[in-house]
Amino acid sequence: MPAKNPASISRARPLALVAGQPRYLQLAQTLLNEIEAGKHPVGSQLPTELALCEQFGVSRATAREAVKRLVQMGLVVRQPRVGSTVRAQTASTVYRQNMADVDDLYQYAQDTTLVIESSQTREIDAAQAALLEAAPGETWLHMKGRRHTRATPDPICLTELWLHPAFRSIQGIAGPLGQAVHSAVEQQFGEVIAKVEQEIRAVALGRAQARLLGVAPRSPALWVCRKYRNRLDQLVELAMSTHPAGRFSYSTVLRREWGAQELAR
Repeated sequence: MPAKNPASISRARPLALVAGQPRYLQLAQTLLNEIEAGKHPVGSQLPTELALCEQFGVSRATAREAVKRLVQMGLVVRQPRVGSTVRAQTASTVYRQNMADVDDLYQYAQDTTLVIESSQTREIDAAQAALLEAAPGETWLHMKGRRHTRATPDPICLTELWLHPAFRSIQGIAGPLGQAVHSAVEQQFGEVIAKVEQEIRAVALGRAQARLLGVAPRSPALWVCRKYRNRLDQLVELAMSTHPAGRFSYSTVLRREWGAQELAR
């Protein structure tokens, strides 16, 4: 029997997690392999976090993060008082972003790759100044690109970024990026992102956008705008991403904080 081409093997497993990663990714890979092999059939429960800790000798946080990756890949769904249920044997090509706090934005940047296709300093006009909470004539760094995942060759979104003039000399922001731009700002300039404001709208793709994303014009999409602010509430970065339907979903968990009055009832 002829030997298999390693390239064909890698294409057959586009969602396999990269080796040499942290323990939670290694554990996620093991669980992914077991689900694909049928050890955990669709409809069955994954071992609890405590059981995973005992089986693999990992911390509770590591087990939780591993299961979280499977949720993002569409293999598992988590429900309160039910546990983690296997809902698919193969991973979905839709990227699911789960948000709980600002740190999840850093993980989003690590799970995906932003390919910067244009980058230039631009003197902003009045309309852009209103958007950027700035003054006309300021010179901001303006970047455009497309974001990808290992799940599909098609981009999951178009991204447009504006970076405050104080950080326009940022280095290493070219080509494929495996980290968040605001993370690079923090590392190179000592700035701290303290708050992120987010707005989401349903939009229809224009002809140029549709062509870049490989979909039909007027297709539905999600437009996501994020404003990254420092501890003084000043705008550091503005990022606008347009996601075509079917390639991205967004989920968040809202928890009610029970006070003493509620507990006394």
